[in-house]
Amino acid sequence: MSISTFRHVRIAGIKTSLPEHYINIDDELEYFAGSTKKLARAKKMMGYGRRYIADENTTVTDLAVDAAQKLMTEMGLSADEIELLIFVNQKPDYPEPSDACIAHGVLHLKKSCAALNLNLGCSGYVHGLWTAHAMISSGAVRNCLLLAGDLCGRTTDQTNRKLAPVFGDSASATFLVRSDEDRQASFVLGCDGSSWDRIIHPVGGTRIPLDEETVNLVFKDASGNKWTPQQGMMKGEDVFNFTMAVAPALIKETVHAAGWTVDDVDLFAIHQANKQIVENIIEKAGIPADKSPADVFSKYANHSTNSVLTVLCDQPADAVLRKIIFSTFGIGLSWAGAALDVSGMYNGGFSTYMPPTDKLSRADRLAHWAKHFKGE
Repeated sequence: MSISTFRHVRIAGIKTSLPEHYINIDDELEYFAGSTKKLARAKKMMGYGRRYIADENTTVTDLAVDAAQKLMTEMGLSADEIELLIFVNQKPDYPEPSDACIAHGVLHLKKSCAALNLNLGCSGYVHGLWTAHAMISSGAVRNCLLLAGDLCGRTTDQTNRKLAPVFGDSASATFLVRSDEDRQASFVLGCDGSSWDRIIHPVGGTRIPLDEETVNLVFKDASGNKWTPQQGMMKGEDVFNFTMAVAPALIKETVHAAGWTVDDVDLFAIHQANKQIVENIIEKAGIPADKSPADVFSKYANHSTNSVLTVLCDQPADAVLRKIIFSTFGIGLSWAGAALDVSGMYNGGFSTYMPPTDKLSRADRLAHWAKHFKGE
């Protein structure tokens, strides 16, 4: 695993934006053959609960910009202060240009502010933090606005019961600044690219373009779950084995890289894949359950790129946190851990994104681009 250490960088503030609509697993008794016992068993074992789902006109950029605007207002930041924008996601508004450029424009950032995208899922937030720390530590910029999020819930067929109860939607904004304080940030990153096809969205890129032949493809697995080119596919058993092999070791190595002990850590924020997986990681890593929330999944579901930050945003307003560990793992297959000093950080928690009433509908957007291509 690759280990990096930075100093003089501080996470100044964080905020996560959620869609207004949510689905509660208690309202989906039909998928458990009408059995309250089966539903209760699934809730206890997997942790199924509430998941927030964006509407068809809301994108990850909408959620991320909303989080950024609210964070900037609450922290008294102006657009002219921001020197670098990093956006981590894997469900972009458009195949091109990058969402970082779109967010840059909507936020009215200055033209000298660089904007770049990172295409990563569950390990993406920590990779974004690592990139931001590197850029600030190098002296290239004095601060960075890091956006991260995904729409795994909206892009999943809700009748697919392998995926639907697991995923929700959100996006976040994190503001990092150069600091005179000698505070250390340690990162542990890795990738097993030989297993790149274990979690994949196979159709829609240049390898297999979305066209007349592929757009209407529908497959059903042995359990009757419907799979379409519009949603990702996952080899569940392989991913679980990967997680159990990597995640506990990642936590231990990240603590060691920082020169800490388990007792030094105030919070272990683990990627909320599901309750069962998080609890298994906690047990195998030998870390205190009272410092390692596994119930955040039940409150918000798996938010992929933004999942690990939901754990931090979910902390009580009066929580006293200094030393925290982030542990993330997933698509790629990739993983990333971070040991951070977050003392003095502003935690803006969660807010609800309310779509503007004058937002263009899907039909209006198609009409707009039709005119654009016609030169009208």
